Amino acid sequence: MLLEQPEAQRVPRREMRGCTAIVTGGASGLGRAIGLEFARRGVNVAFNYIELPGRDISAQALLTETTLRSYGVEVFSAHCDVRNRDGVERFVAQVREELGEIHYLVNNAGIHHDGALWRLSEEAWREVVDTNLTGSFNCIRAVTPHFRQQHYGKIVSIASHQAYSPGFGVANYAASKAAVVGLTKSAAVELGAFNINVNAVAPGFVRTELIGTLPPEVLADAEAGSVLGRIAEPEDVSHVVVFLCSDDARHITGQVIFVDGGLTLH
Repeated sequence: MLLEQPEAQRVPRREMRGCTAIVTGGASGLGRAIGLEFARRGVNVAFNYIELPGRDISAQALLTETTLRSYGVEVFSAHCDVRNRDGVERFVAQVREELGEIHYLVNNAGIHHDGALWRLSEEAWREVVDTNLTGSFNCIRAVTPHFRQQHYGKIVSIASHQAYSPGFGVANYAASKAAVVGLTKSAAVELGAFNINVNAVAPGFVRTELIGTLPPEVLADAEAGSVLGRIAEPEDVSHVVVFLCSDDARHITGQVIFVDGGLTLH
């Protein structure tokens, strides 16, 4: 006699419209592009920022907030340093108060202080590692209780092709991004039972305002090193990030998606 097999449990799909995303470092550059892609999908957006030397980030944050609102979504932004665990906890609490439950976290905030490793100061090492790695950990740790409680959440961290194929003078940056990959895989293992997907995106060079600070020969080498012969536009990366937050990617976790034009193929 054949025994009737129980029907496999199906996880219901969740539409993105009306959900809420946190994008760290979302005032400008890649973070801004990710926020805009969420807004196009009808997702409410919260982002944090800090002031940086020589740049009026507060003004950029206001412009980004205005642009996001033009898509008809709710928006919240605040000054918050991801290196400060208590500050991150307060920011997450504010987001929940203003926008309700959080569904997506994108760890985009990051910095670099390049230099040959034998010349790297302790401050340059710590600032990069504390921002890129510890900042990502602080944010994941802050949202995890809420994601576990609602049995749903998507986390995407921005890694880098240089975690796998570093150039000269990026020891601190490459190390921090390689550690972000390790954090991503570990978090995916620990949180999978709670229906929480954790992935990373590893861009190559992306055409943001910071690209202008690089020497022209570095950009030329980046274009020549890409099998597509170009560097990425912010939208090339933001589309992949938002895809990983959608339920179209609900069976992808613990993975690193390269958006580098083939730089790491060499």
